[in-house]
Formats: sequence, C-alpha cells, structure tokens
Amino acid sequence: MLLDAVVDSTFKFTDQTLLPSESNFAPVDEIGGPVEILHIEGEIPEDFPEGVYIRNGSNPLFGALHSTVSVFGESSEIWVEGEGMLHALYFAKRGSSASWSVSYNNRYVQSETLKIEQARKKPCFLPAIEGDSAAIIVAYILNYLRFGKVNKNISNTNVFEHAGRVYVVAESHEPQEICIQNLETGSTWDIGGEWDRAFTAHPKVAPGSGELVIFGSDAKKPFLVVGVVSDDGTKLKHKVDLKLDRSTLCHDIGVTLKYNIILDLPLTIDIDRLTKGGQLIEFEKEGYARIGVMPRYGDAESVMWFDVEPFCMFHLINCFEEGCCPRLPFS
Repeated sequence: MLLDAVVDSTFKFTDQTLLPSESNFAPVDEIGGPVEILHIEGEIPEDFPEGVYIRNGSNPLFGALHSTVSVFGESSEIWVEGEGMLHALYFAKRGSSASWSVSYNNRYVQSETLKIEQARKKPCFLPAIEGDSAAIIVAYILNYLRFGKVNKNISNTNVFEHAGRVYVVAESHEPQEICIQNLETGSTWDIGGEWDRAFTAHPKVAPGSGELVIFGSDAKKPFLVVGVVSDDGTKLKHKVDLKLDRSTLCHDIGVTLKYNIILDLPLTIDIDRLTKGGQLIEFEKEGYARIGVMPRYGDAESVMWFDVEPFCMFHLINCFEEGCCPRLPFS
C-alpha cells in the first residue's frame, strides 16, 4: 500500500494520442463471444478447409497506450506494448450443403499482469521502455517491488502450435497455452520447469525431426540461450548458453535439417548506457555483426561465426542446406 501511494502521488499517467499512421493499432473492445458473419464479399472456395485462422496483436487496455510524468522525468510505452488480444475467424460447412458458416471472436490473453490491472481498473505498471533514463530505471525498480516483474506480460506477438497445443507469446516472457475453440487462456508453458527465461516469439519446427528450436535473450548474462524441445513437447532435449559478450536483440532464428542459424547484430540492450543518459536499445553503426551456424545439438564452441557488415534485421525468410560448406567442420 505504501508503494502504491508513492506511485500515485509521484507519477501522473496520461493517454498517448493515436497518430494517423497508427490507426490500424487502435484499441478494440472484447465482443464477449463468437459472432456470425452474415455479409461476405466474394466466395469461399468449395475445397477450402474447415478450421480456424487465429492471430494476436497489441490492443491497449483502458483504451490507449500510456505515458508518465514525474520528478524523475518522462517515460512512455511504445506501440508494441499493448496487451495481447486474440482474434479468431472460424470456417465451418453447414451440414451436407455447400454453404459456409463463418464467425469471429476476440478475447484478451489473460496474463497475470492483465488481471492485476483489470482488478484495479486502471494502468498500474509504469512505462519502462522509452523516455528519460532516471524515469525508466525508477520504473523498473518500482514495477519489480510492487509486482515482481519489471514489465507486463503482453503475449501479443505470435501464435504457434506444437505437438497439438497452441500457444501465444511475446519474446519477453514464456508462452501461454490457449484453447482455440473459445480463446480461453491456460497455463504458462515452461517445458516441465526446464525453461526459466524469456522465450522467442518465433520458435521454429526443425524439418525431419519435428523438434521445436527455441531461444531466449536477456539484458544480463547469459545473454542468449538456445534450446531444442522434443517433438511431443514434453521435454527440453538440449539447452546451451552461446556465451555472447553483449546483449544483442536477437528476434528470430533460422533452422535447416541439421543446423541453427544465429544472428549476433549490433542492435543491443545496454543497461549501463541507460544509467549514463543513453538509450536502452540502440543500433551501433560502428559495432560488429556476425551470423553463426551451429549444429542442432552443438555448444558455444561449435558455432562457426561469419563476420558481416553491421546491419539490423528482425526476421529470416528462409534457410536451407545445399551441398557441403568446406569451412564448416561439422558438414
């Protein structure tokens, strides 16, 4: 209660104005259950498969993203930080007829932090991504002291399936299982207690084996850890610290039949720089960049690194093996 009183008396929350370029990210309300779509432009092909198309995205709770002003300065959320909302389109045939029943549903991902703010009926987590250094550092401290987390669990980046289960995730925390029939949120997936760190929003299924290749990056050591989950989702078969010497913002990973493709790029998270008045996340034009190739079950020493010109990239489109590379001792 004392910490809440300190925050309420020191920090003023304000709603951020939605820019014209951000209109596609305007908040929408939960509709409370599936709604049949009665007007469809065009035609659904007869051989179109029955099923569900489901995605998640950023949908700010309380109608807007937030900023705060205090004696420590200003801090604000950025557009990716809205709470995760699931959107689902269901396609089903009407009995033996060729006509289609199409319905839509949406629902917030019921994360632990969303439940906290819903119960209090107001924004509680102090923005801690963008703004003045002192304000961000104090936000980290107060968020952790009050809620045990420096940032909210937003689960708004990706929906993926593994071993017959469906999960939602953002790369700052572990995935949460969902039910695709009613969009209810289930438990957090920590792979039987074997994964205790951030979880990539873009895990990859390894061709052939069906294993799930994952990784987690952090602002403190170990900076990047790669894992391999069994094809049935019950076991973490491999876990390795790649022993990087900086906190690189690695957002995606590539996989081939035998290898993992790792990006070590100069887009870094630097807490020390923040304490000196710099930005938390920064692209270092003069920094080094490299691409690593490692065997599926390799360790840090097995990675073959290739130096490249510094660049920033978030997603890999495709990775494949062709022939044999003489530079790779494990080819």
